[in-house]
Amino acid sequence: MSTATASPSAAAPKASLAASTRFGTFALVFGISVAILYVICDMSALPMFTYHPGTDRLEWGYAPARRDEGPAMYWYGWIAASILGGFVLGLAAAMLPEKIGRRIPLALSWIVPIALLPVLIYSLKFYWRW
Repeated sequence: MSTATASPSAAAPKASLAASTRFGTFALVFGISVAILYVICDMSALPMFTYHPGTDRLEWGYAPARRDEGPAMYWYGWIAASILGGFVLGLAAAMLPEKIGRRIPLALSWIVPIALLPVLIYSLKFYWRW
């Protein structure tokens, strides 16, 4: 039988990005703000761009559907605006001192999206008309 010995380089664990408190603050604020920004974009009709699948055309901002060209899709623009806004807010939060970043409750990462679900359901009321 042989005994294996650990090499000196294997003894020191490598630091990962996930263990960083700044990344944790970024991820937390990103997740919360994307949910909030998506609801704001949806309720205010503020897409970053409008996609027209019938003609395969993109237009910046809100553009109504054109006659005989099919529907206009705003969802992609809402997602893009929400992710970009969440990224900016997450970076800003990551720049805060660690003392402030630790005060953001982790429970907000699931409370905020659940609290916003009734608002999103209300925004779909157009499809529920009889």
